[in-house]
Amino acid sequence: MLYRTDRNGEPISQLGYGCMRFTKKGSAIDYEKAEKEALLAVEQGVNYFDTAYIYPGSEECLGRILAENGCRDRVRIATKLPQYLTRSGEAVEKTFREELSRLRTDRIDYYLMHMFTDFAEWERLRALGIEDWIARKKAEGAVRNIGFSYHGDTAMFLRLLDAYDWDFCQIQYNYLDEHTQAGREGLRAAAAKGLPVIVMEPLRGGKLVNLPEKALKALPGYSPAELGLRWLWDQPEVTCVLSGMNSEEMVRENVRVASEATPGCFTEEARAAVERIKAIIREREKVGCTGCRYCMPCPKGVDIPGNFYYYNLMYMEKKASARLEFAQNLGIRKEPGFASQCVGCGRCEQHCPQHLPIREKLREADRALRPLPYRLGIHAARKFILR
Repeated sequence: MLYRTDRNGEPISQLGYGCMRFTKKGSAIDYEKAEKEALLAVEQGVNYFDTAYIYPGSEECLGRILAENGCRDRVRIATKLPQYLTRSGEAVEKTFREELSRLRTDRIDYYLMHMFTDFAEWERLRALGIEDWIARKKAEGAVRNIGFSYHGDTAMFLRLLDAYDWDFCQIQYNYLDEHTQAGREGLRAAAAKGLPVIVMEPLRGGKLVNLPEKALKALPGYSPAELGLRWLWDQPEVTCVLSGMNSEEMVRENVRVASEATPGCFTEEARAAVERIKAIIREREKVGCTGCRYCMPCPKGVDIPGNFYYYNLMYMEKKASARLEFAQNLGIRKEPGFASQCVGCGRCEQHCPQHLPIREKLREADRALRPLPYRLGIHAARKFILR
């Protein structure tokens, strides 16, 4: 296993274990199976285990594995405060205590504010006294590193980076999301501040493993998973890549790749293959938007590239999953940026290098992304989360 380091110089395995996808047996986690896989990962040198308060049974399962096998001190636990459910300073403390109990530990090595999409979410936590709470927990040794996980656009991510003296951050990043969400720009900005960057969804939940037949022919001697992982580890700014490993074979294969891949290891042949695969995946796109953002800012606050990204995603992946991701990442921001906010002024079209009929395509995107049930669901979610 190869390691990179956190801000304190502590080693982090460049392959991390994502505990959200522990195998279920019925409605509960299959403990015996999860135990075998997690212990194999520990024996192979994986020392970063990621879970969260809202992953059903995950914290309890991880805590039991580590306690019953006496390996708590061999790993670093990362878990998360569900900030979107938190309404008071007392709730922060109660949730944290519950997490310590579930995980059977007296400390969290890497504690994250879970799923920021908007700067307003951090402002709300500050008003609840989160900065003083963090300082106390660090002084007590109950929290060693503080960070946040992120789903949103690059501009908001950059604001959050400067809002606090974070110890690390976690972003969705893969070769298909290279210029969306925090993106490569956000990755490099975090690294420039000396922050370790933990990568989630390195294979887009398996979408970059189950490639179209045409794309499989473009592979340069790697499996689809290995190509995606090597693309990430080629970048020195990436500290740790999380994988939701749920078989011993997957653990062994990912450890093999993580023991070989170093910055600069990606060949020109592999880079060309990635570009070819991206082009094949995007053949089903509805809008030829490159995400260059020359159309931005919109005077009415429409997130033009964001709407087009999720509109395209509906036809590259499953429509329901794309709509859900749209709702999570764009719909519950304080200022949501819906296509319906467009007033047809046309300023965006004057600046588009692709000469896209942006106004027409925004209307299409809004109809596709927000049919009535989704509009109602997003409205209800916004009332609850942003109240």
